[in-house]
Amino acid sequence: MRLDLIVRDANVHTMDERRPAAHSLGVLHGRVVGLDEEIEGLDAEHVLHADGATVVPGFNDAHCHTAWFGLTLAQLDLSPARSLQDVHDAVARHARTLPEDAWVVGAGLDHHKAGGVPPHRDALDRAGGGRPVWLKHTSGHACYVSTEVLERAGALAPGFEAPPGGVVARDADGRPNGLLEETAQRLVQDQVLPYSAETVADALQAATRRYLAEGVTSFTEAGIGGGWIGQTPVELAAYQLALDTGRLHARAQVMVASDALHPLTAHPDDGITAGLDLGLRTGLGDDRLSVGPVKIFLDGSLLGRTAAVTEPFCGCHAGAGSPGNGYFQNDPDAMTELVVAAHRGGWSVAAHAIGDRAVDLALDAYARAQREHPRPRVTHRVEHAGIVRPEQLERFADLGVVPVPQLNFLPAFGDAMAAALGPERAGRLYRMRSFVDAGLTVPGSSDRPVAPGAPLPAMEAMVRRLTDSGTPFVPDERVAARTALRAWTVGSAHAGGTARSRGSLTPGLLADLAVLDADPLAAGPERIGSTGVLATLVGGEAAHDPHGLVQRR
Repeated sequence: MRLDLIVRDANVHTMDERRPAAHSLGVLHGRVVGLDEEIEGLDAEHVLHADGATVVPGFNDAHCHTAWFGLTLAQLDLSPARSLQDVHDAVARHARTLPEDAWVVGAGLDHHKAGGVPPHRDALDRAGGGRPVWLKHTSGHACYVSTEVLERAGALAPGFEAPPGGVVARDADGRPNGLLEETAQRLVQDQVLPYSAETVADALQAATRRYLAEGVTSFTEAGIGGGWIGQTPVELAAYQLALDTGRLHARAQVMVASDALHPLTAHPDDGITAGLDLGLRTGLGDDRLSVGPVKIFLDGSLLGRTAAVTEPFCGCHAGAGSPGNGYFQNDPDAMTELVVAAHRGGWSVAAHAIGDRAVDLALDAYARAQREHPRPRVTHRVEHAGIVRPEQLERFADLGVVPVPQLNFLPAFGDAMAAALGPERAGRLYRMRSFVDAGLTVPGSSDRPVAPGAPLPAMEAMVRRLTDSGTPFVPDERVAARTALRAWTVGSAHAGGTARSRGSLTPGLLADLAVLDADPLAAGPERIGSTGVLATLVGGEAAHDPHGLVQRR
């Protein structure tokens, strides 16, 4: 038998507990067929002489925003801004390169790092020369716009009310100041969106090329087709276009935004009361592109202090349900009913819940759904699970719910998150060790472009837990390097319901792998993030191979 590829002289971490290490690996028809002695004496069309390099399963980002990330690569990058003047200057410079009627669109703005004060619409009017200006906060849960944008949205009219679940912020004079929170962002998005399928496909190409360079071979797009997170109502068609035209370079699972669901009139015995036309649901597709969970936003963000928490954010003195405790994006009972309906209709559900009050709501909804309509094999998730109280850990385990935290948030803006909660609640923030000790399989995820998304630095963050100032953050929640690597491989496959096809370099599974210039399990913790990716293979084929490691025999 002649194989398609043999990897030789490698330090292979299979992430398969039954056989954790190997030195050679064989691939046939896109799948691993054997290790070491199992392929001894066989030949192959291609060979990868690793020369001692480390080979691991391809990384899998369980929660990211790929289309959004790809679009930002062509927009004004505001992440370097360290003062409000930096923001204004960047907007002015960019505006001078645009036609008079063009929009100024910027991304990656973190007001905590840019002087601590958000930009006001009056200043954006001056910097943009009167053009419509739309600056997206790095969290994705807020944006800043100019007067022209508010005027076109009707937000300056007397008696205007923000959309439910959103806020149009006002200054001391009672005037809208240009800050739009949560669902209020639709006021600007409705003027710009939808993007064309071609535009989204191009964004996917730009994003997934970057993914390959970082060793990412699979990802879950955390919301398409609706709400403030979607780029177009036909976003799945854009993904299909990218796949058909060779622009989708990594395996994609897409979450459908709950806003895209609508009432269905199926037979009562089917139990489908809400969903997508034709009964499309979780599991449709193949190894290249598939439909994942339905995504529902329960609350907001920590950076914007819109996450629903049980105790007020530091500096806020208010009761539960007030702005000091964040807020839900809709009526809690209505959101619970939606979770139950989606569960009953065959969907897995991914509930965005950062604050512990929102986590309570998610767990209560899942418990009710399983009680009323038992589905023991379904994998429901809590996206972010940013603040988790001790008693909630046991509920995660009892319900079999997967927490999806982003530990790369700590080196990106951990100081601001810690300040929002204070030292007494710090131990509840973006847990890792506690989840693992509770017996939960935790995935690796980035929420890119909210924070830098490369997997290896994110693994280092799991191991070191340092904030952006270098301050250790709850060291008890640190994990070993192997646990971090397991999260970004096995853990993400479990969270996506794809563990039967990927996550480890086990015979029979997909031959997705990354070749690294150092062993992240042997290097010091401070060196994990600087490990380089020499090559990335998808289905045993070289998808990223700048050094020409894969050679034809």
